[in-house]
Amino acid sequence: MAAGCCGVKKQKLSGSPASGGPGGVGAGSGALTGTGHCGSDSGIGSSVTVAAAAGSVSRVNGLGGAGGSVSGVGSSGGTTLAPAPTGYSSSGLSPSLSPGSGSGGRKMVVSAEMCCFCFDVLYCHLYGYQPPRTPRFTNDPYPLFVTWKIGRDKRLRGCIGTFSAMNLHSGLREYTLTSALKDSRFPPMTRDELPRLFCSVSLLTNFEDVGDYLDWEVGVHGIRIEFFNEKGSKRTATYLPEVAKEQGWDHIQTIDSLLRKGGYKAPITNDFRKTIKLTRYRSEKMTMAYAEYIAHRQHHHYQNGIGHPLPPYNHYS
Repeated sequence: MAAGCCGVKKQKLSGSPASGGPGGVGAGSGALTGTGHCGSDSGIGSSVTVAAAAGSVSRVNGLGGAGGSVSGVGSSGGTTLAPAPTGYSSSGLSPSLSPGSGSGGRKMVVSAEMCCFCFDVLYCHLYGYQPPRTPRFTNDPYPLFVTWKIGRDKRLRGCIGTFSAMNLHSGLREYTLTSALKDSRFPPMTRDELPRLFCSVSLLTNFEDVGDYLDWEVGVHGIRIEFFNEKGSKRTATYLPEVAKEQGWDHIQTIDSLLRKGGYKAPITNDFRKTIKLTRYRSEKMTMAYAEYIAHRQHHHYQNGIGHPLPPYNHYS
């Protein structure tokens, strides 16, 4: 099943949170598969990928995929998403949206064109157009999340992804619609919401198993935990890298919030924390506003394969 991400409100935690932590919905159940949202194989992504820190760790796999522990769900609404030829151009992006470099000068994989593609997929679905054609950005496989926020205050509107590495063309098509239409915390998106949307694409990398539940860095690593609840069932929960920093949490507060979101209801002791299996990872993230998407598409005179005219932006204003 797909993994949902946590839409957290600004809330300080002191010590072990008594219940839930911020956000709205608890984690899903079942061994190794997260079916819920706030903290059930979920989170909010960080901005860049940096080199893995030194330490006693073991690599899960080269891409950083989570070994298939969470699988994706099908495309929503029965929409056929078969690609057709031709594709996207990465020229003409505003400087703030141009792909940057990761640590050590490595070029980031995530790009603004990925956000444009997600907007294309959602736009075509909502207006009943044929799906957009195959994009030109890489089709390499990555674990990924698509996040939608809305309004000036950028309230969470949907966020679902997968820890199983998926080819980006099909993965972004699938999770664009899944996060927009099937996030159980929200009603399906409508056309009227399009002009107020922000789209973020997060690609997850550098997954490492660590022996110490404190062996990760706030603001740098996302974390995924596995633990056994009071009934002996295995549960999982995750936050993408920027969550802890945005909330002002330390390591213990983040771990305890994840445990609560994962459905653990008993008192949290230090001995129990030591039983957690923790995987840390990095992410690359790109965000684009709908206004930027419209400007980019109009600039390119619809040459990027979308195959239909976009209405003037003031139609939405």
